[in-house]
Amino acid sequence: MASQKKVIRSCLHMLASGHTKRKCLAKIESISTSCIRSISGSQVYQAKEFAFEMACSNIRYGEGVTKEVGMDCKNLGGTNVCVMTDSNLVKLPPVKATLESLDKHGVRYKLFDKVRVEPSDQSLKEAIDFCHANKFDLFVAVGGGSVMDTCKAANLFSSKPDAEFLDFVNAPIGKGLPVKHPLKPLIAITTTAGTGSETTGTAVFDFKKMQAKTGISSRCLRPTLGILDPLHLLTMPERVAAYSGIDVLCHAIESYTAMPYYERQGQEDPSFRPAYQGNNPISDIWSLQALRVTAKYIKRAVYNTDDKEARSSMLLASCFAGIGFGNAGTHLCHGMSYPISGLVKSYKSKDYSDDHPLVPHGLSVVITAPSVFEFTAPACPERHLQAAEALGVDVRNVKKADAGKVLREVLLKIMQDIECPDGIESLGYTTNDIPALVKGTLPQHRVTKLSPRPAGAEELTEILTKSLKNY
Repeated sequence: MASQKKVIRSCLHMLASGHTKRKCLAKIESISTSCIRSISGSQVYQAKEFAFEMACSNIRYGEGVTKEVGMDCKNLGGTNVCVMTDSNLVKLPPVKATLESLDKHGVRYKLFDKVRVEPSDQSLKEAIDFCHANKFDLFVAVGGGSVMDTCKAANLFSSKPDAEFLDFVNAPIGKGLPVKHPLKPLIAITTTAGTGSETTGTAVFDFKKMQAKTGISSRCLRPTLGILDPLHLLTMPERVAAYSGIDVLCHAIESYTAMPYYERQGQEDPSFRPAYQGNNPISDIWSLQALRVTAKYIKRAVYNTDDKEARSSMLLASCFAGIGFGNAGTHLCHGMSYPISGLVKSYKSKDYSDDHPLVPHGLSVVITAPSVFEFTAPACPERHLQAAEALGVDVRNVKKADAGKVLREVLLKIMQDIECPDGIESLGYTTNDIPALVKGTLPQHRVTKLSPRPAGAEELTEILTKSLKNY
């Protein structure tokens, strides 16, 4: 151990003397490929990760399956149930079907219908306070990602009343503490085909202090049961179908091209092993299948409300991608989407709530995707080509050097097919806003550190500049 410390001190001296960083770092790394001791000598952690862990909610799929939720609540021992939704969905068939089932089975519940579309820390706290006051023993979320994520956070904090809000928020924005207290059962009934939140342990929100999104990520947050009822998609408006659908595509490509799990820093305590672990052989299967299904059905699902096959298929693709990225993680598209959403000025989208400016999540993610994947392709060109192939491109004669360009072009074609706005400029941003967008991206370590190619301020500036206009 003493000799290893001596080598490290020698290398640090070499760095100060002007020697190349690469030689010094290589020498330091060579002293131990398996473990490095902490300064105190009392603890050991893995230099690189050696394992990955798959976690997913139970999933039930089928037309009309929502009618079973009352039975599920009884079977799970629910005697005081929180039903959470938003002010629009509360008037629509998915919530009606849920409440009818609860009534039929004699389940006592209270309804919270004040979920904010694209939740903020304030809106989460309002939901948490409601749940604190009512001491629920089971949660039912009926909605898209905003509702499901709000319900996860409400379950987390109402199950530990003494927790501070930033305790579980991802580091370095929050403390990033592992969740070690028991949560109540949560049933997620999804009404969109995009977020995959019914499968994951992630809850995302706008952190107003930073003017950027951040989140909480723990396997403990994932729903006990995700209910996929294709009938609910018949009420999904066109733009919601477009922007939630394109989110599926980004989830799948980002998780497939993320850093491999075995290249991440290891953990001494396995409870600190993140939910977002990097690409792995199991997530790969789900991600590629999500891409194949999305390529085939997304345009039909957007423009044909009554196309049950297309919308049902996108619902499954969303679930597939959720299982993929819920364990592998996302990277730069999602990292940059958080300030793009958080710094919104006046942009509003058709078919979304018009009571506040809003960049729909899927749109904020895909708007930089063509430039992101062109940037990351040199790090793992084979994976970028395989993603393009899953989207229908014949890549047999494509050179690895062209992987980024090919994936960029197929993404732009899909974005144009479903009428995505043309770059971040169309969302109200200019060149002058790029430094603030970069500043909001840099702390998003949960996702940005999974990029297969490191991206600092200079690289993020380049990607955002290229994304001002896409077409």
